[in-house]
Amino acid sequence: MDKIKIAIAGTGNCASSLIQGIEYYRHKNEKEAIGFMHWDIGGYRPGDIEVVAAFDVDKRKVGRDIGEAIFQLPNCTKPIYGKIPKKGVIVKMGRVLDGVPAHMKSYDEKYTFVLADQEEPDQEDVVRTLKESGADMLLNYLPVGSENAVRFYAE
Repeated sequence: MDKIKIAIAGTGNCASSLIQGIEYYRHKNEKEAIGFMHWDIGGYRPGDIEVVAAFDVDKRKVGRDIGEAIFQLPNCTKPIYGKIPKKGVIVKMGRVLDGVPAHMKSYDEKYTFVLADQEEPDQEDVVRTLKESGADMLLNYLPVGSENAVRFYAE
């Protein structure tokens, strides 16, 4: 059976927890998989999820392998599984739009986004990346309140 190929917009704490969880459970069996109601759904198991593309706007994440990017500031989620191997998926520059709240601009760098100085992609760039990656779906992990940025990726 093929993998479930996902792309992620926003590589913050939620994305970090998801990717660490996938990797953690990839090395478990059904008896060791505490926390799952259903280990197998339609022939798929947790380890069958594969990240194939990712977007972010923070310079500490853009250009890094997703396995490294999820541990970069301002992420502060507790490490669940720190042995994430390089995945060969480089985080691409995303669209900022309203994804960086104005109130966070005065925060210390370890608590806020530090914008990458790369050119933001247009819709065609994002669509091309998603098609080339073979992503089955795009997960939205953008900050709460990022209505315009969410709309951009949804379109």
